[in-house]
Amino acid sequence: MGGEDAKSLEAMFRLDGRTVLVIGASRGIGRHAALTCARAGASLVLASRASGDLEEVAKEARAAGAPDALVAPTDATDEAAVEAVVALAAERSGKLDVLIHVAGGQQFFAALAETRTAGWDKVMALNLRSPFLACRAALPRMPRGGAIVNVASVAGLSSSPTIGPYGAAKAGLVNLTRTLAVEAAPQGVRVNCLAPGWVRTELTRRMWSDPVVSQATVADVPMGRWGEVEELAGPLLLLASDAGSYITGATLVVDGGGLA
Repeated sequence: MGGEDAKSLEAMFRLDGRTVLVIGASRGIGRHAALTCARAGASLVLASRASGDLEEVAKEARAAGAPDALVAPTDATDEAAVEAVVALAAERSGKLDVLIHVAGGQQFFAALAETRTAGWDKVMALNLRSPFLACRAALPRMPRGGAIVNVASVAGLSSSPTIGPYGAAKAGLVNLTRTLAVEAAPQGVRVNCLAPGWVRTELTRRMWSDPVVSQATVADVPMGRWGEVEELAGPLLLLASDAGSYITGATLVVDGGGLA
């Protein structure tokens, strides 16, 4: 491949001149998503409830290539707050080019028959209602060529004992993404899911830091190990950039072969 071709290929994965909003940017996959976009040249708006952690991420993002990274403390489950942060991001350049929604999780383990309604509702609000609110607010502000990346999970593509609400919400997010992709296609906006498997983050620390639990968790993963957040950078950029210009309604699984 000649130098000119190599340069054009690299340019396909760049986000120069594009405004990217990352919701859930304070830690783990969201933090790394923000830094990945910073290195690709994006103008960043970082949203999360953890304002202190966001400041640290913004500092890293500015050093990585996004000198204007903006911190926007936001409750991702609050309708007015989500509308406000999306509007704030769009005001920077008059449009929002990329939305990456990462906020999610479940803070308890229980069989569905033992799950309290309040716990169910809280998990659904964070993992399904929140991305719905963000996508709904973002679409009218996105230009042709815009992209939405919702971070789901392999838990939404298979059974998920002890984290049933989370799995159900992520399954809903996969379907929401597919439907939105069809509805947004005439507008020229692509909508996709990134579905990680077992990835080492702070949220999963108590699992991967225990050798016995860690080995049992990845026992059925053909690659035989946990994923690292750095290994999500390429798949994320594919879905967010022009490199994935003909991909929409897809769920890109990154799980070391576990689902297979």
